[in-house]
Amino acid sequence: MAAVSKHLKLEIKPRIMLGDVIAMGPGKADLLDLIEETGSISAAAKRMSMSYRRAWMLVEAMNGAFKKPLVEASTGGAGGGGARVTDNGKAILALYRRMQADLEAAARGYLAAFQKQI
Repeated sequence: MAAVSKHLKLEIKPRIMLGDVIAMGPGKADLLDLIEETGSISAAAKRMSMSYRRAWMLVEAMNGAFKKPLVEASTGGAGGGGARVTDNGKAILALYRRMQADLEAAARGYLAAFQKQI
């Protein structure tokens, strides 16, 4: 029987906590990306296979955790509603993504040591 190759994969999922609340994490960052892309909390939620209610709760949690809102939503009407990631939201998202990349780069150095033990 042939030996099975064991390839390690690194997954870093940092969460910025404010007390017991996740102020920013990988899911919220992905939600912000999709709100920016689609201009809609509803469309972003659908793309993430989550309910609108859940997405709205995540947006409210993010907005409540930071001094300035990360997302601004407008109500529907003749032109329909929508949402946009604020300048502060874009800055927080960029900071989170940089932190995530830096942590992954630092942790990658440990994979070879783990691979030797498998």
